[in-house]
Amino acid sequence: APSLAGGRDKRTTATRLKAELGGENGAAAAGELRALLERVLAPAAGSGGSEAAGEALEWCRCLLSGGEPWDGFVQAVRAYDPATLCGLVWTANFVAYRCRTCGISPCMSLCAECFHQGEHAGHDYNMFRSQAGGACDCGDSNVMREAGFCKRHRIKSNSNVPCVPKDLLMMSELVLPQFIFSLIQHLREGYNEPALDLPSEKDLHKILQILEPHVSFLEDLTKMGGAMRSVLTQVLTSQQFYKDLSSGVGENACAKKSHEKYLIALKGSGLAFPEDKLACGMEEQGAGTSMLTVQGLAGATATSGQGDSSDEEDQDGSQGVGKRKRVKLSSTTKDQSIMDVLKHKCFLEELLFWTIKYEFPQKMVTFLLNMLPDQDYKVAFTKTFVQHYAFIMKTLKKSHESDTMSNRIVHISVQLFSNEELARQVTEECQLLDIMVTVLLYMMESCLIKSELQDEENSLHVVVNCGEALLKNNTYWPLVSDFINILSHQSVAKKFLEDHGLLVTWMNFVSFFQGMNLNKRELNEHVEFESQTYYAAFAAELEACAQPMWGLLSHCKVRETQEYTRNVVRYCLEALQDWFDAINFVDEPAPNQVTFHLPLHRYFAMFLSKAVKCQELDLDTILPDQEMLMKLMIHPLQIQASLSEIHSNMWVRNGLQIKGQAMTYVQSHFCNSMIDPDIYLLQVCASRLDPDYFISSVFERFKVVDLLTMASQHQNTVLDSEHERSMLEGALTFLVLLLSLRLHLGMTDDEILRAEMVAQLCMNDRTHSSLLDLISLGYVKNPNPKSGIIPGSLSFESVLSAVADFKAPVFEPGGSMQQGMYTPKAEVWDKEFDPVMVILRTVYRRDVQSAMDRYTAFLKQSGKFPGNPWPPYKKRTPLHPSYKGLIKLLHCKTLHIVLFTLLYKILMDHQNLSEHVLCMVLYLIELGLENSPERESDEEESTGGQERCHDSWFPGSNLVSNMRHFINYVRVRVPETAPEVKKEPPASTSSDGLASSQNSGTAQVFSLVAERRKKFQEIINRNTSEANQVVRPKASMKWSAPGATPQLTTAILEVKESMLSLLIKLHHKLSGKQNSYYPPWLDDVDVLIHPEIPRYSHGDGMTAVERILLKAAVQSRLNKRIIEEICRKVTPPVPPKKISSAEKKTLDKEERRQKARERQQKLLAEFASRQKSFMETAMDVESPDADIAMEIATSEQHVSEAIYDCVICGQSGPSTEDRPTGLVVLLQASSVLGQCRNSTEPKKLPTTEEEQIYPWDTCAALHDVRLTTLQRYFKDSSCLQAVSIGWEGGVYVQTCGHTLHIDCHKSYMESLRNDQVLQGFSVDKGEFTCPLCRQFANSVLPCYPGNNVERSLWQSHSNKCMQELVQEVEDLQEQLGTFPVSISSETNLSKEMESVMKDIKSTTQKKYTDYSKSPGSPDNDFLFMYSVARTNLELELIHRGGNLCSGGASTAGKRSCLNQLFHVLAMHMRLYSIDSAYNPWRKLTQTMQDKNSEQLPEVPVLYRDVSSLLLIQILTMPQPLRKEHFTCIVKVLFTLLYTQALAALSVKCSAGDRMAWKESGALKKNTCNGEKSWEVLLGHVVSELSMGKIYEERETEELTVVNPDSVECYLQQFCLPFLRITSLLQHHLFGGDLPSCQEDEEFTVLASCLGLLPSFQSSDEFTSASCLDWPVPAFDMISQWCSELASFADKHPDQVKALLIQEPKWDLPRLLQLPENYNTIFQYYHRKTCTVCTKVPKDPAVCLVCGTFVCLKGLCCKQQSYCECVLHSQNCGAGTGIFLLINASVIIIIRGHRFCLWGSVYLDAHGEEDRDLRRGKPLYICKERYKVLEQQWVSHTFDHINKRWGPHYNGL
Repeated sequence: APSLAGGRDKRTTATRLKAELGGENGAAAAGELRALLERVLAPAAGSGGSEAAGEALEWCRCLLSGGEPWDGFVQAVRAYDPATLCGLVWTANFVAYRCRTCGISPCMSLCAECFHQGEHAGHDYNMFRSQAGGACDCGDSNVMREAGFCKRHRIKSNSNVPCVPKDLLMMSELVLPQFIFSLIQHLREGYNEPALDLPSEKDLHKILQILEPHVSFLEDLTKMGGAMRSVLTQVLTSQQFYKDLSSGVGENACAKKSHEKYLIALKGSGLAFPEDKLACGMEEQGAGTSMLTVQGLAGATATSGQGDSSDEEDQDGSQGVGKRKRVKLSSTTKDQSIMDVLKHKCFLEELLFWTIKYEFPQKMVTFLLNMLPDQDYKVAFTKTFVQHYAFIMKTLKKSHESDTMSNRIVHISVQLFSNEELARQVTEECQLLDIMVTVLLYMMESCLIKSELQDEENSLHVVVNCGEALLKNNTYWPLVSDFINILSHQSVAKKFLEDHGLLVTWMNFVSFFQGMNLNKRELNEHVEFESQTYYAAFAAELEACAQPMWGLLSHCKVRETQEYTRNVVRYCLEALQDWFDAINFVDEPAPNQVTFHLPLHRYFAMFLSKAVKCQELDLDTILPDQEMLMKLMIHPLQIQASLSEIHSNMWVRNGLQIKGQAMTYVQSHFCNSMIDPDIYLLQVCASRLDPDYFISSVFERFKVVDLLTMASQHQNTVLDSEHERSMLEGALTFLVLLLSLRLHLGMTDDEILRAEMVAQLCMNDRTHSSLLDLISLGYVKNPNPKSGIIPGSLSFESVLSAVADFKAPVFEPGGSMQQGMYTPKAEVWDKEFDPVMVILRTVYRRDVQSAMDRYTAFLKQSGKFPGNPWPPYKKRTPLHPSYKGLIKLLHCKTLHIVLFTLLYKILMDHQNLSEHVLCMVLYLIELGLENSPERESDEEESTGGQERCHDSWFPGSNLVSNMRHFINYVRVRVPETAPEVKKEPPASTSSDGLASSQNSGTAQVFSLVAERRKKFQEIINRNTSEANQVVRPKASMKWSAPGATPQLTTAILEVKESMLSLLIKLHHKLSGKQNSYYPPWLDDVDVLIHPEIPRYSHGDGMTAVERILLKAAVQSRLNKRIIEEICRKVTPPVPPKKISSAEKKTLDKEERRQKARERQQKLLAEFASRQKSFMETAMDVESPDADIAMEIATSEQHVSEAIYDCVICGQSGPSTEDRPTGLVVLLQASSVLGQCRNSTEPKKLPTTEEEQIYPWDTCAALHDVRLTTLQRYFKDSSCLQAVSIGWEGGVYVQTCGHTLHIDCHKSYMESLRNDQVLQGFSVDKGEFTCPLCRQFANSVLPCYPGNNVERSLWQSHSNKCMQELVQEVEDLQEQLGTFPVSISSETNLSKEMESVMKDIKSTTQKKYTDYSKSPGSPDNDFLFMYSVARTNLELELIHRGGNLCSGGASTAGKRSCLNQLFHVLAMHMRLYSIDSAYNPWRKLTQTMQDKNSEQLPEVPVLYRDVSSLLLIQILTMPQPLRKEHFTCIVKVLFTLLYTQALAALSVKCSAGDRMAWKESGALKKNTCNGEKSWEVLLGHVVSELSMGKIYEERETEELTVVNPDSVECYLQQFCLPFLRITSLLQHHLFGGDLPSCQEDEEFTVLASCLGLLPSFQSSDEFTSASCLDWPVPAFDMISQWCSELASFADKHPDQVKALLIQEPKWDLPRLLQLPENYNTIFQYYHRKTCTVCTKVPKDPAVCLVCGTFVCLKGLCCKQQSYCECVLHSQNCGAGTGIFLLINASVIIIIRGHRFCLWGSVYLDAHGEEDRDLRRGKPLYICKERYKVLEQQWVSHTFDHINKRWGPHYNGL
């Protein structure tokens, strides 16, 4: 067959071949086919790639279908598809669903279609944007429960799917192997080993582009369903095909070359390093050939030499050769196969190899995944993937696009490893676990450095270097996440926990992270470069160590798993022991360094915890010896001390990053894996070690030993005095935490959850999602950190509802949006608030304060305690028996000495002690009393107590008895300058007893330090003397502090106190009264029996002391007696006579500073709240009363001039010609009016293709049509006065009510221009904020001098008759060109008025101001100016709800600037003279002869818009206008309006009705009141109009308006809009309130208010016609008007009716109605294509005003540098746009050149927004928010209410 046969030839060849293959000589045909394919598919060298490819694919299609049409073939194959699995593969950014109710694996995901077809109502599901890509699991019962399958995939397979006929796929089986081989050859050809590691990415991309059609073709094949997939599987996995085609043995030179390339590419694919090859070359030949296949893996473990030899240098790591030491890997588990070069046995294997080599091209990945529904393929592919795992890791490390590649790897591995059955199979058959652990180990080995912890020189320990790209960029996560994923399967995890070799390797891996990112404290100058490596370190520990740990722990829940725990603990301890040896650790941590990373300690701790909690193991059987425990506690304790140092600012020179580390360590995502295990480990050590040793270690670590002396002065050799106080607080707080926390010591999971939740809620009210985020109790978060799983535990909701109340989202007057919040219930504050838990969980110190403030507020509010309370003491859950030893800490002498010393020091006012210290001391005493070992026997009366005192401070170790023990004298070491030195020891002192160092305060503690050393020595049995150890000299007896100026000397202090007496004195001190303490049991013995008295549970320090004394008394009769005795003696509190005045000063200074600081905070807070409340009231658009405005003078003043205050210079005075004052105004173009529709049913946002919105029925559209029609038939200049514009792009003027001098304003603007730090507005466009209330503005409207004249004038009622007034109005209009003298000359005022007029014009776009046919004609300006007035009146009407029933002052009250606006407009209108011949006033008030000479007539009066005429008349009259003239104009115009109503009515009704009226009207015509009866007038109109051809149309909309009432009603409705506008205008021009009324009386009330009703009659006989007052006889007038219509009708009969003004029924402007559920919008729009560019936009948005779908930021739809949203905001809203961003659920507002994020109107079930749909929970419309949005749109207040505006540079 010819090589480039035409389409038909191909088809015939294909048919022939297919037939022959089925016949006898099939072999020959097969040969022919092979030759044909070889020729067609050969990688064409140099020829045009794409045409050749297209040609080849054409051939393949023909051959596959055997000459049939391709589509038919596809259909045929699809018929045999047993569709049980969906398997749809998607790539990143696809929107998928995850249902936790239906999922078995946490990675389960569904495509939208399967999700919506399934039944998931009420389930716990969310929508998410895929980050790495994924595949739909519908139909796969390994991953999800069958109940969640969708309708399509519920049917069980192969019941009704017929067998595939043999000949259908016969050709496929022959063609596909060669096709796939050709693909592989292309890949081999295209690959060049990058020279010198310079990536040849361009070449790779080129090859991939050429191959795109091939892979797509394969992808199409997979989509044909199961039948075709099984053929493909067979081809891909068959070893025979592979052998035949690709062995490279053949005559084809081209094939040979490609085979060589393939061999080169294979070279680096094993883990072993080139040098190793020589070492084991021999065995390789023996072993390599037989069993390097997947099946033979098991045998390969025997050859162990491979593993050993890896002790060579790594090639990659040549740069740090000296420093790196490669760790020996244990050789037992090493698998020959992963060490060695890959061997491929089938197409699938080589295909995957190239996929990896080319860094996972998306198309290839999708093809490989699309095949997964085929079960055989799935298994084969998984095995292949595992086989290539090491190679994947190597490629990933080298990759430049590691992020994309990571995503693609996970895209594949999640599909394979989430399936437990499959994971188990691969684990058993392919050593999956070995491979993974080894690969991870190898990966980390490439970035090890020597650890500098402890012994820098001799350390043998290596750690990962957090600065390397591998860690910094998180490159390891795909491998780690796979590991976590497979550990989530129980069967796999058990295998791991049983395999000792693996555990050893894993601990080895974990130890790489032990001690990484070491911090050394900078002591001299600030560090130059703050490293940010700590992010990498924390992420690495969490992902690579902690998450696998939680995974393993989740399988150790029952007794049967004890063995696993023993294994882990055993190997963990071994690794720890190795670590201590490697870093050369003896007993003292190196000073000034800390690492936050101790994963080995944490593994040990968490497995211990699990063992006791779930597996009932005896703790002592798995704990190591004392020596090991002592070592174990050192580093976690070091971290706790360092936290305190960091918070005390001792590490400031290390920069901010060290604070960042301290915060991350306790932050919610890390705390469960970091601080909690550390504290638990310390608790375990404390419960097993000697308590005195432990306590003294703590104080030594915290560096406060020297502070614990009874002396008032001391020297601290290790700590500056300014840090002492906070370090002491830190040490005591740590002890409180250590002794109170029960997280791992016996609390149940639900109790823990409750405690965590209460702690978080006490700090702040929280939203549901932030609570879920903060309480990461679903410890095993999710196997794949990027797959978007949120742990939703069932108990979470029930606990939440038990402890918290939901606060629904509310609005604040400032317009800021609130979310739905949860706040603690009252009883939680009362009983469960636990400050200890809060301290543990706070990242910022201020949160603790916030919790206390809220607690205080609660106590005040509920009346439980008025003052400043102390943190309450909370009873703890009982300790688990295994940890009872912890209580010994509370009952050891060392602690008691410390407590006694501190109480004494506080009582004596020594320096550096704070209330916090006292609080913690009391807390510890109370803990001790609560947990006393056993009730002491009272019989043991301590008569010899005093004597026993000589050998020690306290007789025993029980706190209860030690509390009453009196201490008489203490020997202290003090500087010689201290006041104590002067005192002679009293004679009675048995000084021999005291001389023993045992009885001096500090000495006691120091001797404990020494004792601690001794114990340690004994245990270690190292007989080195203490001197050899490099230990900081401590200021104990033997040492004098080096360089300490005052020499230390011994002094003896008289104390004579016991803890009880100190407490009682403290009570006196705290209360400030003597004898304030009175034992409560003297009045009420019950107290001793029921000590839990509510009145003691909340309160301050005094309450705490009382509570403690009561508990002490309850515990022992003796204590009770002693307390009573002390109270009887009541020694006045010892005045602190020992303190010199100088010392007092320093003390006071400190306290005064503190107080000053507090005062300052208070002032600032008060100031801030004041400012806030002012801002809120000033910004509150709806309540004028709250405005702090200097109002425009009110109408009651009858002064001649109004007085204004300038908010800049503060002077007040009138506005004058020379120095005019102006109102701060904001001008904005608005199309809100144009959005009114004449239907009451609001439009919905379209969510299906059927619902579309057409803008034909909007107000703007109808007015537009009307104007163009008029312009067709009538004279242009007269058309432009017959209507108003400004429905779209009208200019709305609003003010905040503040005034300023215009010259002041100019200088203000100058200063703004120079000050370039502007937020959100541009001064060049004239924008500024009002200097007083900060409201946004962009112009100043001059106030016309003598503002109040009109107001006084209108009171005088004139008695002139109608005719006179009409004449006066006409005369006044004649004087048009002449002005009051003042304005004709150029004054400042007139200049300003002109400039503001320019501003108004430039506010809107040209297209909204130019309507005349001759551009630039003055008629245009004239029309524009009166339309501005119209726009503002109409908008005010809308703000009042569309009618004036509510009456009262204008809602905008003082904010209204219509009066000033009128003056500006009037001044400009009077510059245009109307030729008197055309003055509409004449036509309204005189009968004239018609002279129709011009080609285009004027607009007939009946076609003119009456409201427009009103404004023209008013604005062209000289100002100030008199009330009587105004009324006259209104009366005249009302007659015209009424006639229009009658004409409109007559057109509407049927011919019969018309006849009836004509007659009845004629009858009554001559009655006395004929001119005021609608029947007569209607009859007249009908008869006049009948003369023309007006009624001639056949089909009239029959409106049977027969009964008089409905006619009357119609007429009133027709006239109402005019009356409303007129009343508003009158209100603004002449003051006076608008009366309020019921809706049905509106007409009468307004008519009488306007003076149309002569005397107000009762409404039953009232008719609208009685308001008429005709200036000339009615019938003549009407005839004249009607004749104009009649003559027009003769020429254009079809247009007459259309142009008659119909009764306008506009509904208020509304935004589109949104659906209840956000998903409806999202599903329709997020895949919708844009109408302009026909692509699916990346950021789709939809306009909420008109429903237009736009591309946000899309460059595709950009026109002349304007992006589509900005463009649309100009066309649709004249610069204001409201868009809903589909992918983010938020609304964005565009206003002119600025934009802001408004927030979301869709909230989830917990009242929260979900910006960017990150959580993907179902969202529901929040009607209140949407109302607020609509309200802000209608009232034009976006600029004032939303604060965060930014420029958009036309890029949205």
